[in-house]
Amino acid sequence: MGKLLTLALRAVLALALAGSLFVQVRMVPLISVDLEEAGTDAGTRILALVIVLLGIATVQVTLVCVWRLLTMVRRGTVFSHAAFRYVDIIFGAVAAASVLVFALAVMLAPGDAAPGIVLLICGASLLIAGVALIVLVLRTLLAQAVARDAEANHLRAELGEAI
Repeated sequence: MGKLLTLALRAVLALALAGSLFVQVRMVPLISVDLEEAGTDAGTRILALVIVLLGIATVQVTLVCVWRLLTMVRRGTVFSHAAFRYVDIIFGAVAAASVLVFALAVMLAPGDAAPGIVLLICGASLLIAGVALIVLVLRTLLAQAVARDAEANHLRAELGEAI
């Protein structure tokens, strides 16, 4: 991975993290005020805000883990068992985001939300679950790459001993 590509990806990750922090600190309180002014009951308002805050947290966790994996790529250590920790955390965060989006749909279903909106949110939850499964497939590919790397290192060591 080239230095320019790494730098560009780090810039995108940093901007996404800064944006998520802005939403968390500034926009969520404004959403709370808007929900209160709309006459939403306290329980629904708190549940909606918890879902939003946890959703933002899943994004932030994912961004930090991708940053760490990018650092491992730069150092040439991504094909190691240490990378699995970050991939597993990303999988968990994306799966949690899927559950949170579905919980939002469940919360909106009995209310005044149009059934089409609830269905779209359920579809978004399904798509996010699909991303989690893609991460799981990529984890399997990483496991295969780590195994091949270990095998290659072993063969190199044997060859070094033979020579």
